[in-house]
Amino acid sequence: MMGSDVITRLDAFGRRLNWLNERICALLMAVLVLTIWLGVADRYAYTLGTTWTEEFARYVMIWCALLAVPCGAYRREHIGLEFVLNFMPKPHRRVLQLVLDLIGLGFFLFLTYYSIGMTTEGKTQHANIFGMTMLVPFASVPVSSALTVVQLVVTMVRDFPLKAPEMEKKAEEVIA
Repeated sequence: MMGSDVITRLDAFGRRLNWLNERICALLMAVLVLTIWLGVADRYAYTLGTTWTEEFARYVMIWCALLAVPCGAYRREHIGLEFVLNFMPKPHRRVLQLVLDLIGLGFFLFLTYYSIGMTTEGKTQHANIFGMTMLVPFASVPVSSALTVVQLVVTMVRDFPLKAPEMEKKAEEVIA
């Protein structure tokens, strides 16, 4: 059985990882907005001739959107799951939440495994304007899915402890 100290440490790790991930997402969003502003200003006002803003913004947006997935997993803020849980009677929510977590865990493990191959194949493909390989844009998939696996494990341990009734009460409050 898992002790409450291990659960507390794991939750603290997940919280710190989520904090860092949220800051990275915010930074990427700021870079995205500034890049798009530069592209619009260049096109309609200054005519600087920048051709890279649209493609760069696309890759930043992909990274930002995919890195937001583990944040949603840690906070249990995925709309579809909440929608289903709200229609369930309260006693069955806990079981359904565990089943949904296990399905999500399986999916993101599968995605992590197979996206590594996709990412390595990106070494031979090149971006249109930058001339860089697609390794960096494609890496967003295995990185984000691996982070989601970690956060799903953290939330499962946090919300469904094998021991410590006081933690179970906290988990029920989070789910309800």
